[in-house]
Amino acid sequence: MSRVRPKRQPQDRASVFAALGDETRLSLIGKLSHGPPQSISRLAEGSRLTRQAITKHLRVLEGAGIVHSIRTGRESLFTFRPEPLRDLQSYLERVSSQWDDAIGRLKSFVER
Repeated sequence: MSRVRPKRQPQDRASVFAALGDETRLSLIGKLSHGPPQSISRLAEGSRLTRQAITKHLRVLEGAGIVHSIRTGRESLFTFRPEPLRDLQSYLERVSSQWDDAIGRLKSFVER
């Protein structure tokens, strides 16, 4: 049985935009989007950031719904969830279409 998610609200989109507004979080999304679930230790490898800093960034991403964590023993494994980004893409396409329509109407009005 699949779980039906309600449509995202504007405040949900705002949290996704805010989460994407940080270079470290974008890097974490890049690492998680290619491959299996990863632990905080694994995500911190090769980074100057501490595991605690990585954890803070992951919690922001998790709060926005972009990542999901699963507890296995003593560690959490994080996975990428593309749905919030797909919702943003759809939203931006709708807004772009609305602007295109408005600009077209303005152009028609001005050229009369």
